[in-house]
Amino acid sequence: MTAFLEDDLVIGRRVKIEQRVLARRDGRRELRELVVHPGSVVLLPLLEDGRIVMIRNHRWAVDRTLLELPAGTLEPGEDPAVCAARELEEETGYRAAQLEPLIGFFPAPGGSDERMALFLARGLAASEQKLDQTEQIEVVPLALNDVLARIRANEIEDAKTIASVLYFHTFLRR
Repeated sequence: MTAFLEDDLVIGRRVKIEQRVLARRDGRRELRELVVHPGSVVLLPLLEDGRIVMIRNHRWAVDRTLLELPAGTLEPGEDPAVCAARELEEETGYRAAQLEPLIGFFPAPGGSDERMALFLARGLAASEQKLDQTEQIEVVPLALNDVLARIRANEIEDAKTIASVLYFHTFLRR
């Protein structure tokens, strides 16, 4: 599953790490590592009553359960809208009648080339949650004002969620 290269860099199932040579201002060169990522999606699912479908998601990398928006990694060659529809159903148990692409952004451009696409999901219909074996996710619908209050109180620490909710609140809230 994971292979170690001779220079101790790792190629994984979803990402790989490459070394890149950067030119410095003093004319010398410096070696840096880059996480090469296939891209991802994040969804802002809206229920008919205006609540946002959030999830409590246990994140093993930080050993914490975070309140966040559903999201997922693109499969090779996958259309982001197809990934968004799949991840919405897998993580929340909802299907969307409409998936509207909003913006794209780089969540960690200091060390990764991952580009994330934000989708607004409307016309939600209950389906069945289809979690991966390692996922521990609880669906938590919340009013926008509650989500904003939790961002302000630093109860929501997930960057993609903060950026997406604030974008929605600032530019799309009707």
